[in-house]
Amino acid sequence: MKVTLINTSDAGGGAPVACLRLLNALVSQNVDAKLLVQQKKTNNDRVEGITKNFISRLKADINRLYERLPFLFFQEKDKSVRFAFSTANAGTNIKNKPLVANADILHLHWTNSGFLSINDLKELIDTGKPIIWTLHDMWAFTGGCHYAGDCNHFTNQCGNCPFLRDPDENDISHDGWLRKAAMYTGAKNITFVTCSKWLAGVAKQSALIKNFRIESIPNPIDIDVFSPKDKSRARKKWNIDPAAKIILFGAANINDKRKGITYLVDALTILNKDYPQTEAIEVVIFGKNKHFDVSQLPFRVHELKLISSQQDLAEIYSMADVYITPSLEDNLPNTVMEALACGTPVVAFNTGGIPEMVDHQQNGYLAELMSGADLAKGLHEVLHPANATVMEAKARQKVLDNYTNGKVAQQYMEVYQSILSK
Repeated sequence: MKVTLINTSDAGGGAPVACLRLLNALVSQNVDAKLLVQQKKTNNDRVEGITKNFISRLKADINRLYERLPFLFFQEKDKSVRFAFSTANAGTNIKNKPLVANADILHLHWTNSGFLSINDLKELIDTGKPIIWTLHDMWAFTGGCHYAGDCNHFTNQCGNCPFLRDPDENDISHDGWLRKAAMYTGAKNITFVTCSKWLAGVAKQSALIKNFRIESIPNPIDIDVFSPKDKSRARKKWNIDPAAKIILFGAANINDKRKGITYLVDALTILNKDYPQTEAIEVVIFGKNKHFDVSQLPFRVHELKLISSQQDLAEIYSMADVYITPSLEDNLPNTVMEALACGTPVVAFNTGGIPEMVDHQQNGYLAELMSGADLAKGLHEVLHPANATVMEAKARQKVLDNYTNGKVAQQYMEVYQSILSK
């Protein structure tokens, strides 16, 4: 059984990380799996990029700009939605690539940013090969947005999109919805997999894919890389006070509105104002930060920028007392799983797939959505638990029970076999 995973990239962002981890998990279980990407960024010998020279790289850049710039200049409501909507009107036809032509199963992941257009995806569907499509967001069943927020147009037919400057019934979200409807018409070879049960439930409400087979399988994580590290040694390496209470926050792009950094400011302000024992608290932030002024936070802040090394990330999680994610809408965030794997409790909003990982007051705290006050309460509880060792152990055990390479790969293998045996 030859499986070809397909993703825009193999590094940089949640979907590439999750896809590469799945590749490694499948290989660890002796599955003949490889990953086809637009531009290869890692040295993994099972990853192949289609941009191998100046001409192919130039074409990829043109596709990405052709998709992005018209939306940016003429369509976006404001800067907050700049990367929240993808038209997929430009891409590269990969159906004749050897990794596609020779595969028994094509396993799609996140293919935006000018990699595969809707027409290119239709070409893959028309090969007749079995297709697994792992959804890392909602894009596959919307008119173009990656997360719909409060909008439920995808349950019927997209149009009047709240992400657009001039929404109407026949706007580009309506066009995108119609193009996807045409793409799925007559397709009998697609099985959708969502990384969270929450997203599976949302997908089953969508007009576009509700009649397809939809399974829920989580992302895997390497429990040897992401494991509890020596806290005092890690703090010494990263120049963090060994006696401080450390609150950790991170994201690929911390300015992404969906990541809820304004609620982080609210929560920390309330924590500092209304709760005792805050003198020793310090905050550590990692991720790309172009605009957020860390001086808004009432505690000493350590900025670590973007961390690419998995080993470094594991140390950073391990040296924290709590990881906070004020994300307003998320599938199954890698950062939450990484923190738990390192034995670090998580405070988060009760939203999306996060409650599937965080057990309230067991391995973290689930706060009322959009409540900075409840986030602050959760931070105080986790920073001063009745038994920190028990909470840390439960955080790690949650990952061991559900998200190891072996457990996740086995679930995918069962789906693969069920499709091939038809």
